[in-house]
Amino acid sequence: MSDSPIAVPPAAQLDALSQKAEQAFCAITDATSAEQFRIAWLGKKGTLRGLLKMIRDVPEEQRRSFGARVNELHDTYEEKFASAPWQEHEHTGAAAFDPALPGFPFPQGSLHPLMKIRNEIRDIFVSMGFSVAYGPDIETDYYNFEALNFPEFHPARDMQDTFFLTATRVLRTHTSPVQIRTMELERPPIRSIMPGRVYRNEEISARSYCLFHQVEGLYIDRNVSFADLKGTLLAFSRRFFDDNTKLKIRPSFFPFTEPSVEIDVECFLCKGKGCSICKQSGWLEVLGAGMVHPRVLASGNIDSNEFTGFAFGIGIERIALLKYGIEDIRFFFENDLRFLRQF
Repeated sequence: MSDSPIAVPPAAQLDALSQKAEQAFCAITDATSAEQFRIAWLGKKGTLRGLLKMIRDVPEEQRRSFGARVNELHDTYEEKFASAPWQEHEHTGAAAFDPALPGFPFPQGSLHPLMKIRNEIRDIFVSMGFSVAYGPDIETDYYNFEALNFPEFHPARDMQDTFFLTATRVLRTHTSPVQIRTMELERPPIRSIMPGRVYRNEEISARSYCLFHQVEGLYIDRNVSFADLKGTLLAFSRRFFDDNTKLKIRPSFFPFTEPSVEIDVECFLCKGKGCSICKQSGWLEVLGAGMVHPRVLASGNIDSNEFTGFAFGIGIERIALLKYGIEDIRFFFENDLRFLRQF
């Protein structure tokens, strides 16, 4: 910009500019030419806004009249543009009305049944003092296996058919890796649940799917015992299922817990008498659990001589199948509105 004020276009030149704008406006025939006019004359880099930027270079005694005239031109054509016939056609013409749209009231969506179960489980444990932690769906071999006491070539790795992305990257087969990540970030006492998706390369059937959901739980502190594990799960089961729910504990094996158990709850439909849901046994298998293995504590940089803990894993699909009396797990993933509207 020069040190001296620029020459200002006289009134006659502004009149000529207005005539050019009017000619350009009258030449509009469709939406494309209308957009071209808007950009060229009314846009941030358009002709009329460009004149406003010149005010700082106008002699002080002429700025008021110059700015008022330019603003008047801009407002005039902005108003004419907004009320032009093609604008009315764009918004109220036949093409803007879709008779296939639903009428009032508009249908409302709802939570997926799996999310309803997950949120209910989460809320119960949060009310018991557990925090919520999350981890990545794509995990390293270290977090998914090695840190959880699955050494390389250990036969327990065959228990889980894994989706390998690379030699060292997998789609996590359980939410247990979040245990290790939580232990690395926090110091005991740790009381946390870890909900999330998990993946296993299983044949899809009425009872199995390649994708499902878990809620993992972890509690580490001094003097944590198996009795604490049993009491926690009993309190959860009675709040989730029934006040009189009973638990049955069976020995099991998981590399990351020792001792390991599987927990059955008394069938909440038949109250232990036997029905088609519990296969006449009176019991429903709902989760696996156990005391955290000392090697897993060591992977999380926690001294197993000072701290102990328990962990458990709940399959959300299994709980949903039992609670809603659904016989095919595939219904949860097919997005069939006839099924989803029931929830």
